[in-house]
Amino acid sequence: MTRPSLLDRLRRMNQRSLFGPGSGRRGLFSGEPGESEGPAPASEARAEAIQRLQVGLFGIGAMVLLVGLASIIGSQADLADEAAVPEAAPTTEPTPAPTRANPLADAGVVPDIDPAPIPLPSPTPLDLPPPPRPSGSGNAAPSQ
Repeated sequence: MTRPSLLDRLRRMNQRSLFGPGSGRRGLFSGEPGESEGPAPASEARAEAIQRLQVGLFGIGAMVLLVGLASIIGSQADLADEAAVPEAAPTTEPTPAPTRANPLADAGVVPDIDPAPIPLPSPTPLDLPPPPRPSGSGNAAPSQ
């Protein structure tokens, strides 16, 4: 007996033979020559069609429920945002910024630095006589 060619086996194959019950060993590359699958009985085909329809409807229903749930969650979040207290002015008096801290002095590592240094007295200007004025006519260039 000759085995049917690969093309013949592909022509005979349909979705029921691939995914139907008990299709684990049967299929495209089965080793038994002459193995042929007859058409499925009408009741089996009808039951399979009803099962596919039920799965599809269940999937569509699940998606509708998920979209509805997401819509409800989004609208509740929007309502909560609208009901929230708006940004108000602070009710306490603002405190002045603290003076610069010296962490080394606080830890006792270095002596504390006075916050306001003592101003040194300004030196008195020297009483010098005014510089001598050159003879001539102001800003004119000297004559040669």
